[in-house]
Amino acid sequence: GATTAIEFTKEGANVVINGRNETKLNKVSQQCEEHGKKPLIIKADISKDDEAKAAIDETIKRFGRLDILVNNAGFTKPGSILDGNLLKSYDEVMGTNVRAAIHLTALAAPYLIKTKGNIVNVSSVSGSSMPVKPQLISYCVSKAALDHFNRCAALELSEYGVRVNAVSPGPVITDFRRNAGVGEDITERENLTALKRISESIEIADLILFLASDKAKGVTGSNYVSDNGCLIK
Repeated sequence: GATTAIEFTKEGANVVINGRNETKLNKVSQQCEEHGKKPLIIKADISKDDEAKAAIDETIKRFGRLDILVNNAGFTKPGSILDGNLLKSYDEVMGTNVRAAIHLTALAAPYLIKTKGNIVNVSSVSGSSMPVKPQLISYCVSKAALDHFNRCAALELSEYGVRVNAVSPGPVITDFRRNAGVGEDITERENLTALKRISESIEIADLILFLASDKAKGVTGSNYVSDNGCLIK
């Protein structure tokens, strides 16, 4: 998310960044400013309906339009069938990874129709693979649901010229796992990939920029995988 915001800024976009951690938001804002315009910062938990609506409303109030929605917010919370935490994990993970993306899509759609804009959903190879640990079941299920919503939204909005696509990264070096409290050093997952490497976040940001641009004007309902061969292995 942070790298994507920076790369959009480099391209001259008016960028809106959303998150719950004000310190991280300010850090990303400073990085964006080094390459272009200062982004609009919206501190919100988009799993809460009123805060999600406020984020869209504030964006329109500031810029008067919306061209691209990147549904990137996501997290995981450990819980397996046998450890007693599955339902709590499922409710929280689905609330952010799926429900919030659906809600933001519905809120943004009228504005995207006006601009013939597009949506990029950030999914994961976990949506089409088994969890590496049972405690990640909810995350895998959430990304599978997001993948199918991506196709459904693409079909419905295609009538209005709005494209909807997804990117599915494999292991990427970010602070995602540290935030989730699942512990494992991401660099230790190189052996899960065919290319024996872990992606940098810029690789995923470049893919998001491509899908959001006119270079991908004929692409909708697609899910672009960038996983170093994780799925084929």
